[in-house]
Amino acid sequence: MEFREVVRRRRMVRRYADAPVDPAVVDRMLAHAQRAPNAGFTQGWAFLLLDTPEDLALFWTSTGADPGTRNAWLDGMRTAPVVIVPLACKDAYLERYAQADKGWTDRRDDRWSVPYWYVDTGMASLLILQTAVDEGLGACFFGIPGSYVGAFRDAFGIPADHHPVGAITVGHRLEDTGSAGSPARRERRDDVVHRGRW
Repeated sequence: MEFREVVRRRRMVRRYADAPVDPAVVDRMLAHAQRAPNAGFTQGWAFLLLDTPEDLALFWTSTGADPGTRNAWLDGMRTAPVVIVPLACKDAYLERYAQADKGWTDRRDDRWSVPYWYVDTGMASLLILQTAVDEGLGACFFGIPGSYVGAFRDAFGIPADHHPVGAITVGHRLEDTGSAGSPARRERRDDVVHRGRW
């Protein structure tokens, strides 16, 4: 698929067909994610792959999705056969930039104008989303509710220095018109590019 078509077709998919995803495709998604730009070539990210019924059920319950609760968004999202959780590691960046070739001698975090550990992990996440489209699949990036991050960490043994930036469902697309407020029913803004001066 042409890159411009991948970009054009990328959207958040919230309901999936009852069909498995080829593990080789998932491997490509994760390989592409690791090619994302990252400050100082730190690679301060990790990806938790959940693709068994047991792990998927544990993910949804640990992140607050009560299996007995009926909710159109959750009902659709829980049909995904794959969930990938991108995690950012701030400590990796602080350590990398305290090395001799970076010129800082300590791990202070007040030098960072923005938290690149989140920026870089977000870019890696976008490569997963784009690879899904290129492979003819659908995907959706969404946040893990803050009040459930601890339960999610405990459920999957996430190290304390890794922080989930969200989660990505992946599967075969079904027709999904989205909710009334979804981007599928709104126009994309055209007032966000400013040339030369604001």
